[in-house]
Amino acid sequence: MLNQTSATAFLLLGVTDIQALQPYLFVVFLAIYMVSVVGNGAVLLVVVSDPRLHLPMYFFLGNLSCLDICYSTVTLPRMLENFFSTHKAISFLGCISQLHFFHFLGSTEAMLLAVMAFDRFVAICRPLHYSVIMNYQLCTRMAVTVWTIGFFHALLHSMMTSRLNFCGSHQIHHFFCDVKPLLELACGNTELNQWLLNTVTGTIAMGPFFLTLLSYFSIIISLFSKTHSCSALRKALSTCASHFMVVILFYAPVIFTYISPTSGSSMDQDQVAAIMYSVVTPMLNPLIYTLRNKDVKAALSRVFRRRDDLSKFRAHF
Repeated sequence: MLNQTSATAFLLLGVTDIQALQPYLFVVFLAIYMVSVVGNGAVLLVVVSDPRLHLPMYFFLGNLSCLDICYSTVTLPRMLENFFSTHKAISFLGCISQLHFFHFLGSTEAMLLAVMAFDRFVAICRPLHYSVIMNYQLCTRMAVTVWTIGFFHALLHSMMTSRLNFCGSHQIHHFFCDVKPLLELACGNTELNQWLLNTVTGTIAMGPFFLTLLSYFSIIISLFSKTHSCSALRKALSTCASHFMVVILFYAPVIFTYISPTSGSSMDQDQVAAIMYSVVTPMLNPLIYTLRNKDVKAALSRVFRRRDDLSKFRAHF
């Protein structure tokens, strides 16, 4: 297989080859995955079930929670399996599928964060027109649009990567299949693939990032023009603090990974960055939103209260 021009399988080398560390890493990443799924699942549950949260802000938050559950599931189960597996092979189709869904969900999340920033801009700068502008039809169209663009962006990468020839080593120095480590293994001319990664993916990542910054800049300018009170400004910006923290956690490692040149970055550094935005950030997102959002905390308490009442009712009979 190692001398063929087209691969039938790859070997995922994982985050470390030190056997003594792997059981501990398994426990750590399993805990992270469970917290991510349970936390985002709880947020999604309360957003869907509580009528008081049927607002644009929480509609997009529900989309974000759904994305984060799927985003973690694309990479973490396979990583956990490989910690105790001697056969770390992944089929060519499985590798391309993992690459596709990783970029699909990642690019969708980048654009969704920009949409959420726009929602905060309208809520703070156009409060009297908020319900008219952010109506159900517009929110639905924006959500469908970012999911669709993300899908076709990922399809472009998966199709172009699947057409490459792979000769020599088929060992991927990563814990999942991504474009950059696969380009390292490809034979022949990969300039088009690198251009797509740097230009198209860079645009998908940086475009929403600058739109997010523009939204926050507009919010600050609007608030300064309306009030010169620091306390009022701080109170208004506190509603955006959770979203801004999520944006920083998501974009910092993404920019490091995909804006840096393919041939000039260390795979170990790329793995650390990938763990941050694909593993750690999805776990932290529900904690950030629930700890700083009174509406979500109140909705969660109502859900648990109803469950306690139901369990007491069943125990009584």
